[in-house]
Amino acid sequence: MSPRVTINRLATGVPGLDVVLAGGLPEFSFNLIAGPPGSGKTTLAHQMMFALASAERPAIYFTVLGEPSLKMLRYQQQFEFFDADAINRHVRFINLSDEAIGGDLELVLSRIVSEVQKAGPGLVFVDSFRSVMMASAGEGSSVNELQAFVQQLGVQMTSWQATTFLIGEYFSESDSNPVFTVADGIFWLRQSVERNSMVRKLEIMKMRGQATLPGLHTFRIGPRGVTVFAAAPPPVETSPRVAPSRLPMGVPHLDEMMGGGLPNGYSLLVAGPSGSGKSILANAFLAEGALHGEHGVMASFEQHPTRMRSPALTHLVEAGRVSIIDSRAPDLSIDEILLLIITEIRATGARRVVIDSLSGFELALAPTFRNDFRETLARMVSSLAAERVTVLMTSELEDRYSDLRFSPYGTAFMTDAIIVQRYIEVDSRLRRMMAVVKLRGSEHSDELREFTIVDGTIAIGNMLTDQEGLLGGRPTRKRAVPVVSGANDV
Repeated sequence: MSPRVTINRLATGVPGLDVVLAGGLPEFSFNLIAGPPGSGKTTLAHQMMFALASAERPAIYFTVLGEPSLKMLRYQQQFEFFDADAINRHVRFINLSDEAIGGDLELVLSRIVSEVQKAGPGLVFVDSFRSVMMASAGEGSSVNELQAFVQQLGVQMTSWQATTFLIGEYFSESDSNPVFTVADGIFWLRQSVERNSMVRKLEIMKMRGQATLPGLHTFRIGPRGVTVFAAAPPPVETSPRVAPSRLPMGVPHLDEMMGGGLPNGYSLLVAGPSGSGKSILANAFLAEGALHGEHGVMASFEQHPTRMRSPALTHLVEAGRVSIIDSRAPDLSIDEILLLIITEIRATGARRVVIDSLSGFELALAPTFRNDFRETLARMVSSLAAERVTVLMTSELEDRYSDLRFSPYGTAFMTDAIIVQRYIEVDSRLRRMMAVVKLRGSEHSDELREFTIVDGTIAIGNMLTDQEGLLGGRPTRKRAVPVVSGANDV
């Protein structure tokens, strides 16, 4: 039995793409980069080319009927990956317009073969390959001729041990095109437009010889070029659960209400109306962790996050004990946010994570993701749980006293613990109440306790035992129970 062939995988130089490709790009593969105009095909191709090209692995970039090479390079050099010193050394651009415009596929193939034979490149790019197809179709070429051309090109590139990319404007994967069958790998780029929002997505529809990460993966084009945000795979339970230790919350008496503190690794939802003290409780949670040597991460989605920080939290941020994730990028995706949070967790060894707030998080997402917000939260909670961190999330809750709810998204079942904060009216004044309504697998207090906010800190007081109907928002003072005289009294 002959030994198994090992396929070398190339690092693409595109952040996140190697994760989607399950380790990198197969060397000597024959690939198609497809998608509508403006989806980032040429930028992706150039980024991989400049990352992979070297004196030992030179690259040839064939341009056809699209934009001239000089115009293309003028725009591509705006990206950080562009290497001007590589041009005409180990990166060459060749224009095939004269051969392609007549629609003679044999002439196009002959020119490509001639240039590849002379230079012996390890990387070959043809942009736009669809232009070749359209020009040949104008001359009445049959499907069999197109099929033969694609197959010959694929065989030639593979036999010369060149990793090849065909770039083309294709609008639907249902197009009947022979290149879809012959290609070893198909990178499909998409653009999702909804209202005033545009989100780019990448799908590896095909990659022979390796199992890629399935699904649509959002990506963003910035100064560095393309960055791919790989969708987090479902977490895998690697060890049996044991009784978790308890984390102090940083608010006096709250640990007692929670039966000794928040179990390590739990997710906690703090729900309440605006101004009820959710962010203050979250800040105290991070500050308490810092006192015990635990690094914290806060993902802030409020309008003005710097105004939300207490002086104590600001000091912790400046001291490097708490990291702030405050993305101002438009049209965020869950995968982008998760990548930012998980990268910070792994870089700092953080044990406590705060997401403040879920309401702001929903608004920060691109509209196309909001319809699936429940699924988004479920995936986020499970992915963070796999990182072995304890998560506190705040949620804006409209105080409907006739409707007792703990989350506006119907996601209360996803979290391990819930603390609810409410306003009540007593003697024509607003007063704050707090209760622990859920703590999975643990005994906890069922008391409704009054609390106040003094100098940016929470002080939990006693129950209002002389009041009834607290959950209705307008409690009444309990009536004294009259003493009934006994029958034998005279």
